[in-house]
Amino acid sequence: MTERAHGLRVVAADCTGCHHAALLAAGKCTPGDCCVVAMSGRQIDRFFRTNPDEAEAYLGDDFWERRAIASRYAPLEKIDHLMFDPDEVVRRVVAGRIPDERLPELIRDSDRDVRAIAVQRLPAEQVEWALKDVDYLVRMFAVRKVSHGLLRPLIHDPEREVRKAVAARLPAFVLGCYADDPEAEVRRIAAGRMLPAAAAGMLADVDWSVRLAAAEIAPLDDIARRLDDETDEEVRRTIIERLASQIATDDEKRVG
Repeated sequence: MTERAHGLRVVAADCTGCHHAALLAAGKCTPGDCCVVAMSGRQIDRFFRTNPDEAEAYLGDDFWERRAIASRYAPLEKIDHLMFDPDEVVRRVVAGRIPDERLPELIRDSDRDVRAIAVQRLPAEQVEWALKDVDYLVRMFAVRKVSHGLLRPLIHDPEREVRKAVAARLPAFVLGCYADDPEAEVRRIAAGRMLPAAAAGMLADVDWSVRLAAAEIAPLDDIARRLDDETDEEVRRTIIERLASQIATDDEKRVG
């Protein structure tokens, strides 16, 4: 049997012999829309959302998606064993729900997303291990949590996203280390957070977005000297606006 919903062809399961006949009669499941035996994640999720008490019975189901969705709705104390489920999607769901004290058990999981979830949930003092993780995503989340003193080894991480995360957290006086980074996005983040004098050195960067970030914080004397050479209109406008603002401020002081 098939139905159509929002222009899509929806396959409805055969209810013959289904042991949820009572739920069907009570309007708590609907073939093609809210059905636990359908091979459809949306239908399964609607079923458990409507009938959360049924979730525990499906934690051992053969279909990985049914187990994963059931794990969202089953009682927390019933899903511990699924921390070691063969399917990574199931383990990801469980990683987001288990008590904090169980999270350290996930740091060697083979799936990077499971480890990333653990890093995001663990307290900062327990994620130093993740700074050496083989996957950049895990390292990136760790960078966002650990203390500044632990970031130096990742300043020149091979992955751009990790360096961006480091540039967003390092103290301003250290950010000159990114002046020659090969990625403009990294240089832009650093230029916007550097000490003003250091940012002046970024006003001649080849990328306009880096120059713009630098122009917003560099000393006025430095950006004034850059104005005639600047070719990007947005950067020029920022320089002009900063200079005009300073002139207006000086005039107010003289009048006052």
